[in-house]
Amino acid sequence: MNAARECLVVSRTIAASPAQIFAVLTDPDRHQDTEPGDWVRSAVDTDRITALGQVFAVNMFHEVAGGHYVVHNLVIAYVQDRTIAWLPGARTDDGSVDHGGWWWRYDLAAADEGTTVTLTYDWTDTPEATRAHVGGLPAVPEAFLDASLAALASSMRESGAASRA
Repeated sequence: MNAARECLVVSRTIAASPAQIFAVLTDPDRHQDTEPGDWVRSAVDTDRITALGQVFAVNMFHEVAGGHYVVHNLVIAYVQDRTIAWLPGARTDDGSVDHGGWWWRYDLAAADEGTTVTLTYDWTDTPEATRAHVGGLPAVPEAFLDASLAALASSMRESGAASRA
């Protein structure tokens, strides 16, 4: 049984090595470098992401979401210098993390010009009640994913990674 996925997928080749890009994606303090606006703020947890099952938290701000909030992300895929994915969620009163059902995934593949980065935003498993609560899905358009990869590419150029790729 293979149900149709509800997702957006975009790719871009970035002039940096897979290891350089993965270093940004696994550094919670650099997550704002993967976002085209100012929605993602500073990291709550600054420890590098190193394994499947790890939870890392980042400060967020969005008027529609009521201003400042914290997202706790559960790492659901992790292959060094190749793949990282996480389920965003919120810490509950009992200390567990309640995830909304959507996830973000980056896949990296070496290319002649650097690394082809594929970003997937998938909301297939999001319950109807959660979809209604957040105002429907997808919460962002495909252009947001394109702009996210452009922001990541810009961050790599600014850090000088492109000259070392």
